[in-house]
Amino acid sequence: MFDWLGMSAADLGRGIGRGAIDPVALTQAFLGAIDSHDARDRIYSVVTHERALAEAEAAAERARAGVRLSPLDGVPVSWKDLFDSAGVATEAGSRLLKGRVPGADARVLQNATAQGLVCLGKTHMSELAFSGLGLNPMTATPPCINDPRAVPGGSSSGAAASVAFGLAAAGIGSDTGGSVRIPAAWNDLVGLKTSAGRLSCAGSVALCPRFDTVGPLCRSVEDAALLLAVLGGGQAADLRGARLTGRRFAVLRTAAFDDIREAPLAGFEAAVARLGERGAEIEEIEAPEVEAALALSGPLYTAEAYGLWRETIEADPELMYDQILERFRAGAGFDGPAYVAAWQRLEGLRARWQARVAGYDAVLLATSPILPPDAARLVSDQDYYVTENLLALRNTRIGNLMGLCAVSLPTGLPSCGLMMLGAPGGEERLLRLAAAVEAALRD
Repeated sequence: MFDWLGMSAADLGRGIGRGAIDPVALTQAFLGAIDSHDARDRIYSVVTHERALAEAEAAAERARAGVRLSPLDGVPVSWKDLFDSAGVATEAGSRLLKGRVPGADARVLQNATAQGLVCLGKTHMSELAFSGLGLNPMTATPPCINDPRAVPGGSSSGAAASVAFGLAAAGIGSDTGGSVRIPAAWNDLVGLKTSAGRLSCAGSVALCPRFDTVGPLCRSVEDAALLLAVLGGGQAADLRGARLTGRRFAVLRTAAFDDIREAPLAGFEAAVARLGERGAEIEEIEAPEVEAALALSGPLYTAEAYGLWRETIEADPELMYDQILERFRAGAGFDGPAYVAAWQRLEGLRARWQARVAGYDAVLLATSPILPPDAARLVSDQDYYVTENLLALRNTRIGNLMGLCAVSLPTGLPSCGLMMLGAPGGEERLLRLAAAVEAALRD
């Protein structure tokens, strides 16, 4: 039974379909593992026992009747605590939102429930999703699977920990600048960043609405494809027969290798070498528009975030962690014309990027140029916090700024991910390619 806790969501779904796994027993196994885990309250903000068991019982009845709603009907997953859940506190990792209880589920949670997924509960996160580290002294900081002293990555920190520690079959997170991919990489998971607008953000606590996206953290590319379909109400990508022979990859040199640490570089280079051995064509490219886009992060991110949250923050600023508060307040330094001009400039840079990479199947870079930093030092050393947070987000933010879909895959070296950037709206094509890459890296 307890082998179930380490299985992929897809394999659990197949087991339910064959009658080998009972959804109620499966859900009870996950709930039992959650409640007995030492880090339970650092990973989950709320565990929804009653809802999970009721949904599992309904899934079991459908399985017995042969009328399952989807390949993942009956599979238990966790939800980042910025997705509204009816009657259950949704506080987005912030004391500013303490006691906030929505009356309805977020749209993606509604979609998942309609496809039979079981909601285990809500997971902790970086405060208001505005950090890539996963450190949250105001509520809870989840553990990292590879280093008990380190942060797990954020802002979907608890989502990653719930899967990595066997406390959920998958976690649903959000990604505004890297918040799915960083914790996925640092906890040796697959993380899918969807294109802006691909999945509904209705009923989720916003940070930067023009950049906010929804995506899964899971154990395999197949899981990511199935979860994308469930969350969006569509058909999953067909991953069968994916090959690397003849595929063209660009390795982005601009910015992505600046200050990269030894282990992430080694993991990336070994992964790229493996793809070349499998018949993929690898070319290095420079893209000056990337550095220009990164330089716009201030007016684009902080101005929008502070504009959205200013009144709430300034009513009770003492309720916030100082590093997060300062990052929001940095947005006060940009006015409306600067924000509009930055977006106009970014649209032109996106067009240059698309023209540059049009001949490649995907662009490759290390998901994060650093390993998970030490949590205690992040708290005690403000300069270290700022430096590590900016570095953690640097590579992933490229995908958000350029409006792309992206996926992070484990390289086999702990906490070192390989990121693949695909065209906007090209999730199914990217996932099919990622399946071939995953197979090569696992061999």
